[in-house]
Amino acid sequence: MTDLTLKIQPTANPDIIKLEANRPLVKGSYEFKNVDEAKNAPLAKELFYLPFVKTVYISSNFIALKRFPIVEWKEVQEEVAQQVLVYLQSGKDILLGEAGKPMGEAITVYTETTPNPTVMKFVANKRLVPTVIEYKSIEEAAEAPMAATLLTHFPFIEEVFFDDNYISLTKKGMEEWEMIAVDLRDYIRKYLSEGRPIINPAEIKRRQEEAQARLLSMVTTDEISQQIVAIIEQYVKPAVASDGGNIQFISYNRDTHHVEVLLQGACSGCPSSTQTLKKGIEVILKDKLNNPLINVEALL
Repeated sequence: MTDLTLKIQPTANPDIIKLEANRPLVKGSYEFKNVDEAKNAPLAKELFYLPFVKTVYISSNFIALKRFPIVEWKEVQEEVAQQVLVYLQSGKDILLGEAGKPMGEAITVYTETTPNPTVMKFVANKRLVPTVIEYKSIEEAAEAPMAATLLTHFPFIEEVFFDDNYISLTKKGMEEWEMIAVDLRDYIRKYLSEGRPIINPAEIKRRQEEAQARLLSMVTTDEISQQIVAIIEQYVKPAVASDGGNIQFISYNRDTHHVEVLLQGACSGCPSSTQTLKKGIEVILKDKLNNPLINVEALL
């Protein structure tokens, strides 16, 4: 494994970093919260000897580490990454099980904060949906069992947003995330571990067709609109997704240079959404299109 490399990837949660490899490391996903749980995971066991490591996640091509608040990752991440890289390049076992067989896959879920204080991101170690889907009421979620269950069992949740391997939940009322996030995370992990349906196949197909129709409508618009779509996809959407949200291009007016977009998930109703629009998206579009007259508005 001498050609193996690791890249340090920060996450939206300042307590967690990802060490992403350039090749698969394991089959399945695993979470270890202490050295005893890691008895069949030699690499995780070694990492727990570092006093600031709280949790070790090993999944596919990355290792994620959660820290105790006694150090900042920027102070130690380079040394930790080097230690992990040396271990991996040595060819030592990452995981062991009975008779040396790999351990079974376990569902893990961790939380990430977002710029929107009313929204928390719950990230799973498996893909949940193939396209962005959002529900704002129990009625809307009739074909989405997991969303309906979350909205029913947790009355302080008012929106459920799915994208790839995470769920962004929007809360209402005075409940603090510190008081409810653990229960929500455990509920989501248990739901996924039981293999219960997330969204009905017919609903997913319908949403994919809607997304495809939107994409086709963008392709057939004018050249500047196509450029705006490409810029948003390349420069804006990845950052928005990392914060638990999504952005969709709606329209461009050639005469007024007015761009309309739709913000979803954590970005919808976020106190910093105006800054996101004006200091982020708008600045990028002005620069990339070389048009200082561009102005951006988010539709609700």
